[in-house]
Amino acid sequence: MTTFKLNGRDVAAHSPDDAPLLWVLRDELGLTGTKFGCGIAQCGACTVHLDGKAVRSCVTPLASASGRSVTTIEGLDPAGAHPLQKAWIELQVPQCGYCQSGQIMQAAHLLNSKPHPTDDDIDAAMNGNLCRCMAYSRIRKAIKLAASTMPGGAA
Repeated sequence: MTTFKLNGRDVAAHSPDDAPLLWVLRDELGLTGTKFGCGIAQCGACTVHLDGKAVRSCVTPLASASGRSVTTIEGLDPAGAHPLQKAWIELQVPQCGYCQSGQIMQAAHLLNSKPHPTDDDIDAAMNGNLCRCMAYSRIRKAIKLAASTMPGGAA
């Protein structure tokens, strides 16, 4: 059994230690906001935060979460009122929406480390998150909008 904090609450997972965190979150713990994209950490659809750092949950073993804090899209703001979530809606960022939870989680990590990112900062931070619908310009605009509305710039 592996115990960790998930979106602020203590949980216990019974999957094997080497099980990908993605499948534990989705299949065992029932949080389906984190998506499977590629399974090799190349697309970013499965991005979650582990102790505040963006990680690819498809290649992160469950054992890595032991005693730590995991935040998924469901825990970023359960009411959907995080500045990034609001900006995504206001600017109608998603088309299909499949990659968007990973995009938002990666963007939240960026704003935690750089509250006022430049276009180059955004491009560098978001480079590993793929969007098949090519919504990159709207993603950048939403990140900038969220940054401008966040008190103190923290995500």
